[in-house]
Amino acid sequence: MRLRVSLLGLCLVAVATDALAAGPYAFVTGRRDPRIYAIDLGAALKPANNNTGNAIISRNWVGPKRLDGMLLGDPANIVLSADRKLAYVMNHHGQVSNSEFLQHGGRASVSVLDVSKMLQKSSDNSDKAVLRVMDGGWFGGVGVLALNKPDLLLTSASEGWLSEDGSNRITIIDPKTGAFVGQIQMPVKGEGIRQLSPNCAPYDVPWKSGPPPALPHLAPSKEFGCWPDPESLAIGKGSDGKSYLFSGNAGTEDVAVMDLERALKGEPVVEIAPRIPVQSGPFGIAASPNGKLIAVTSRESNLEDDVEGNTISIIDVDLARQGKPGAEAARVQVGTDDPKALGQPFAVAWTPDGKYIVVANFRTNNVSIVDAEMAIAKKAGAEVARIALTRPDNEPARPKGVAITADGHYAVVAGGNNTIKASATNLTGTAFVIDLQKKAQVATVTGVGIDPYGVAILDKAGK
Repeated sequence: MRLRVSLLGLCLVAVATDALAAGPYAFVTGRRDPRIYAIDLGAALKPANNNTGNAIISRNWVGPKRLDGMLLGDPANIVLSADRKLAYVMNHHGQVSNSEFLQHGGRASVSVLDVSKMLQKSSDNSDKAVLRVMDGGWFGGVGVLALNKPDLLLTSASEGWLSEDGSNRITIIDPKTGAFVGQIQMPVKGEGIRQLSPNCAPYDVPWKSGPPPALPHLAPSKEFGCWPDPESLAIGKGSDGKSYLFSGNAGTEDVAVMDLERALKGEPVVEIAPRIPVQSGPFGIAASPNGKLIAVTSRESNLEDDVEGNTISIIDVDLARQGKPGAEAARVQVGTDDPKALGQPFAVAWTPDGKYIVVANFRTNNVSIVDAEMAIAKKAGAEVARIALTRPDNEPARPKGVAITADGHYAVVAGGNNTIKASATNLTGTAFVIDLQKKAQVATVTGVGIDPYGVAILDKAGK
């Protein structure tokens, strides 16, 4: 009887340990530290927890350890399934050791994690939440989108085999099995296709005899600009009732629009309009809540060193899909008043009401709030707020990924430099919590990986 009572007591302790607050929660990719950080935002907002890691619930591995104990994975992006029960994590270079793999062009992988287990303290520093790890479809994976009906994943690849250049692939994956349903091949020449390098070879798509040759280009290189190298993805809604896939292309510094319906039927080449040039190579891209507009960052050039963008573009979905003038409905300078300054806007997110766009500006260490209506109307002052980010160690904030709570009250921004070469155990990553009503940084969570990128928000457990 005493043994049974003791076991029952242990079970009760375990349940109490895993008891959840009401939410919301943020999931932040540790990037060079291959774990996903589950953060209780309510705890983060308590003054006693500011500038600490106390709000971290658990740090979930993105796959099993190597036999020698090394943690593997390179989690750059994260999205949640429509029912909020699963997390899909894009590992940029796949299941690698970040302290050993110090180049570009690794084969991407996608980890599938159980959200309920990610929120359990008993999952901390374990692979208990991992359900499976799947091939990501190509090299240097970035974008990952979860479709609802049908239940499929779209993954983009921004690199080639062991190089930083040479991708034109977006893969359609069945998340239940990891099987490839199809793969979009973006043209590298032809009508409406931009090529920024004068030395582009006459490649065409689709390839009939295997994949294209690898191009050993590392940025910056004048040889960039032949391949689109798609980064993040977004889905827009046309007034014709159809869905359209948009990609921000770092190689050709533009935005492509594709017929999603045709892609899901197995067609490999589905671009339907000329690509839309933006200021510089884009990275972050997001659709407005109604799907009519696409916001995209102009992060940096891959052709020249120390050439970065400092604007976001707002794309009109209907004009873009029809190839009409004015598809770039607005271009707004963010993060700096100097039109020549390096800004490197990294990622964007829309407020749930569709009125504002929140922009993480890597180089200027701040966050911009852009009034979308003012921007499209070409009114001055569309960047209605600029919020400086600070760290307790006084190092640059270097913000990257951003996500917004369902009530539109808070934005969570991932930040911090890549310090993996200095130390693989010194967790210099940070999650900043911004009150969008006060337009101020109100909380900081420290020890969030190294060079964290992606952020996803869960409003409530199980929702």
